[in-house]
Amino acid sequence: MQTATSSSIYQLTEEQLAVRDAARDFAQSELWAGVIERDEHQKFPAEQIKKMGELGFMGMMVSPEYGGSGLDTVSYVLAMEEISKVDASCSVIMSVNNSLVCWGLEKYGTEEQKRKYLPRLCSGEIIGAFALSEPEAGSDATSQRTTAEDKGDHYLLNGTKNWITNGTTASVYLVIAQTNPELKSRGINVLIVDKDMPGFVQGPKENKLGIRGSDTCSLMFTDVKVPKENRIGEDGFGFKFAMQVLAGGRIGIASQALGIASGSLELSLKYAKERKAFGVEIAKHQAIQFKLADMATNVDAARLLCLQAAADKDAGNDYGKSGAMAKLFASKVAMEAAVEAVQIHGGYGFVKEYHVERFMRDAKITQIYEGTSEIQKIVISRDILK
Repeated sequence: MQTATSSSIYQLTEEQLAVRDAARDFAQSELWAGVIERDEHQKFPAEQIKKMGELGFMGMMVSPEYGGSGLDTVSYVLAMEEISKVDASCSVIMSVNNSLVCWGLEKYGTEEQKRKYLPRLCSGEIIGAFALSEPEAGSDATSQRTTAEDKGDHYLLNGTKNWITNGTTASVYLVIAQTNPELKSRGINVLIVDKDMPGFVQGPKENKLGIRGSDTCSLMFTDVKVPKENRIGEDGFGFKFAMQVLAGGRIGIASQALGIASGSLELSLKYAKERKAFGVEIAKHQAIQFKLADMATNVDAARLLCLQAAADKDAGNDYGKSGAMAKLFASKVAMEAAVEAVQIHGGYGFVKEYHVERFMRDAKITQIYEGTSEIQKIVISRDILK
């Protein structure tokens, strides 16, 4: 299959190509063999994530000063696609750690916060989680019921968070909470919570449709005492922080969706050249050729949108619209490509050993988390109607 750049308007550097190839090699050699078992048993890929940290994939955009790889967003997109082609559970762990936790800490954290957390997050020694969603605050992120009461030298944190990726395995959590309800979104703060703080409890893992190797759970806070020095940014900065990191997070999830789609295409091409029906390989039947043509066109278009969003971010341009477009389109392409991959595989597509049924289950969440497709349309329409 044609790769990301052979005919792309984006001329990738040797370093970017090397990152892509390293991610591909790692995914094929380290992730492929056990991916079905991890999905089946909801097994967290602890050993694999540790190796990803050692290879620099867990802190890709963090400065080497803080233990990161110092790479650009384009390199991150390329690596995310390759990891996601094989194991979307590993890629979402990687995405949250990179886009939401490490990037937010380096961009807005104090020097002390950066030096305390980033080296361990980048190395894979620990992983991070981002806690925004609540039982009644998903797309409506302003309606925070979790409270952070100002007690002078600390905050008293109370409330519940839902659907938290890395929820049971993280060591550090960036928690969004309301301090001044009368100020609405301007009264929200973001606090760094360590897993061993008294009063902080992780709920059981959710039994999910897809990305089953990634752990997702609820978090409960009961009078958790969080020191003031654990607040990121000025008082009331929390909502703006959440929107900024989610804008970058969309690029990560768009790249995950792209990987699921391109993985679906690669497996479909391979199968179509091997499987025979009516005396010839099914790739010679026009019905299959047309499916593959549509898949290939959509995958290339999604890749270009992801690279555009990454290029905007790297250039310091506003990437809100381009990131939303990338996530909206790539997640749609992931779902459609995975469904077609199952169809092309026929009965074999319905069994686990051929992988595409997992791609279909994994694809759906890319249209939901880090902003539903409907929310992306709101972001895009607001921008173009300015």
